[in-house]
Amino acid sequence: MKRLRKTFANDTWVMPYLRKYKGLLTLVLFLGFMTFFSGGALMFNSGYLISEAARQPTSIIYIYVPVVLARAFGIARPSFRYVERLTSHNWVLKIVSDFRKKLYESVEKKASAIQRSHQTGDILSILADDIEHIENLYLRTVFPMVIGWLLYLFIVIGIGALNWVVGLLMLLLLGVIVVILPLASVATNGTREYRQHQIQHSFYTNLTDEVLGLGDWLISGRYTDFMNLQKKPIKEIAELRRKDHFYQWWRSFFVQFIVLLTTVTLLIWGAYSFTASKSLANWVAAFALAIFPAVSPFLNISQGASEWPVYRRSIERVNQLDQNQVKPVKQTTLTEPFKSLSIDRVSFRYPDGNRDIVKDISMTIHPGEKVALLGPSGTGKSTLLKLLVGDLLPNQGHIMINGKDVAGLQEVRSALFGILDQQPYLFDTTVMNNVRLGNVNASDDDVKQAIAAVGLKALIESLPDQYDTQVQEAGSRFSGGERQRLSLARILLQDAPIIILDEPTVSLDPITEKKLLDEVFNLLHDKTIIWVTHHLAGINHVDQVRFLENGHFDMQGTPQELYRTQPRFRSLYDLDRGKTAESAIE
Repeated sequence: MKRLRKTFANDTWVMPYLRKYKGLLTLVLFLGFMTFFSGGALMFNSGYLISEAARQPTSIIYIYVPVVLARAFGIARPSFRYVERLTSHNWVLKIVSDFRKKLYESVEKKASAIQRSHQTGDILSILADDIEHIENLYLRTVFPMVIGWLLYLFIVIGIGALNWVVGLLMLLLLGVIVVILPLASVATNGTREYRQHQIQHSFYTNLTDEVLGLGDWLISGRYTDFMNLQKKPIKEIAELRRKDHFYQWWRSFFVQFIVLLTTVTLLIWGAYSFTASKSLANWVAAFALAIFPAVSPFLNISQGASEWPVYRRSIERVNQLDQNQVKPVKQTTLTEPFKSLSIDRVSFRYPDGNRDIVKDISMTIHPGEKVALLGPSGTGKSTLLKLLVGDLLPNQGHIMINGKDVAGLQEVRSALFGILDQQPYLFDTTVMNNVRLGNVNASDDDVKQAIAAVGLKALIESLPDQYDTQVQEAGSRFSGGERQRLSLARILLQDAPIIILDEPTVSLDPITEKKLLDEVFNLLHDKTIIWVTHHLAGINHVDQVRFLENGHFDMQGTPQELYRTQPRFRSLYDLDRGKTAESAIE
């Protein structure tokens, strides 16, 4: 119960929609209850009808009313079932529609932040499983459990009104099915369901990573190892499902056994209470048969409860999308050209973290200035970039452009920032369309000029389809250096004043890396550049260097100053370049 309250304490995905469609939810539950009530009433009436017909076989007048009621309840049950199914699925589809809209808006608004904080497999798991799980939460857990409990209360109160001792026995016997068994299902089978979901989620993530590196598997001759890695989780899931089916069989058998005890109890009670006369004896079979339609909803309670751990995890995962995101800020625009990017005593800590990733950082970057951010992995470089572009809000301090908070400039963000990162994404369309993404209003001549500027004119025009060449998915038609140049052409067309280079050459060979860096800094000589890198190749292109370590600037200055005054910088530079002479950077 404590975990249940914690799950929904800060929920923004489930509870708001329960309140939004509460009228329709009430109707669904009423129709579900009436479905099983009609089934129970049909069996109750049928038991009485059979007994009365056997006692008065010569005259239909004695059984006319039960015959009519049998027809009425027989029609009512499938009618209520049909309307209940239509209504419940309509209710769920309304909610799922809102879910998907909210999910896509979350991903769209914070695509770059989500890309950095979630693996591709995580996103696939959320899109493929979690929304479906929340949909099933209602269809397979909430509705069956509430309807089952309503029937339980109705039976206990109804029997208890006739005989409180038998009502107490019903409370205990059926309570095993609707209370004890669901708790046992959560403790045993629910753990298996949760484990299965974990394996499946891990399978999504690992398979995505392994497929992206499929070429390396084939080159290294480890095709068999690759296939064995995929078979292992599949076998684990199959084994868990086998245990799940085994448990469900025994759970169903136990429920049937409890129903048998309940039926025997009702028969014994009926034998003592309704045998004083022949007419009263008709009620014995009526009460005994009425319990059977409740078997299905009682079974659904345990099954729904066993699946709750999976649904809880899905609820927690989608709610995590709302964390670490920028709160709504009043938007504004710049009325003058870019003059300064100011970082004023900025600190940031993730909500689930125990330390500041960025600690009291301050710096000012002016138009045309080139800044290199260096530091080991995990020192806060990526977090600082998120803060700079507005993906995250600092816990303390401000980041401002021309004196305006960057969080309020998100609507004009593409006009301020151009980003070239490690794996620039090219879409499965033409070269022309991919480059034109930098400025959708650019003419064909503008696009061609940008492509020529990055040195790809000869290559593109040598292809059969030239600028209409399909780059294929993720740009696989071209090499890594060529993909980076196409992305650079896109940035040239975008013409933003601030360019962020997030380790754009990390996957390139040293010769290609040097050529690309020379081209980038030459073509963007009039732009403000913030370059995140992990080594010092090409460092002579920048005006100042900032070493970020443990969340703050450990070293800062021009490359020449640091080479002369900082032995650590000098050794790193010489190690990167394979040189020892101080004149190497001068």
